[in-house]
Amino acid sequence: MNTPDLALGVIWYLVFLFSTTCHEAAHALVAKLGGDATAAEGGQVTLNPIPHIRRSPFGMVVVPILSFLVGGWMIGWASAPFNSAWQRQYPRRSGWMALAGPAANFSLMLLAGIAIRIGLAAGAFQPPGIIHSYASLVLPSNTTGPTFLTSALSILFILNLLLGTFNLLPVPPLDGHAGIMVLMPEGFARRYMDWVHHSQNFALLGLIIAWSMFGRIFQPVFFFALRTLYAGVHSS
Repeated sequence: MNTPDLALGVIWYLVFLFSTTCHEAAHALVAKLGGDATAAEGGQVTLNPIPHIRRSPFGMVVVPILSFLVGGWMIGWASAPFNSAWQRQYPRRSGWMALAGPAANFSLMLLAGIAIRIGLAAGAFQPPGIIHSYASLVLPSNTTGPTFLTSALSILFILNLLLGTFNLLPVPPLDGHAGIMVLMPEGFARRYMDWVHHSQNFALLGLIIAWSMFGRIFQPVFFFALRTLYAGVHSS
């Protein structure tokens, strides 16, 4: 691996770590606000990544690095503990807790998009003529190549769009499968939870289904996000 690739890998990992930490901290905070302090007592209502890494070292260290070495981008996971008795008593609150993670990702994506738009309006950035990688959604106006700032903003935008969209898929064990409980009457939500808990094999099946479908789902989402990001902007 050459020096530019190593530098890009460091940027990817910093953005991944920050994004995943925000995702899990949002779960923990909303659970605490809803009456379940399990994650808060475990120190996970924090933007310090260390407690989250300690809970999920494989998903937050090993898999992201391996995925970058193999594919040139990063994926991984973490988790926030919760009280299953609280979830059963307040299934809709549990649904809001589940949705808080993707909401954090979409918020980070929007912040990155706003920063990119400000840079475009100020003439500091310009969109690339052709997007060759997820690290080059925006370039410096002098077009000498990506900088730390443009790479970080590009990765922050695309990674959080990807994490938020993927986690909203309504299949276990992703956040979307619990998030749909906010739309259910509580009695029905409890029966739904019982069905999910007694069908643990569906977690692996759910991940297989999610991975097989995600490319077709994400492609239009990605291009819609780009059209929105570059609306009214023309590359030089």
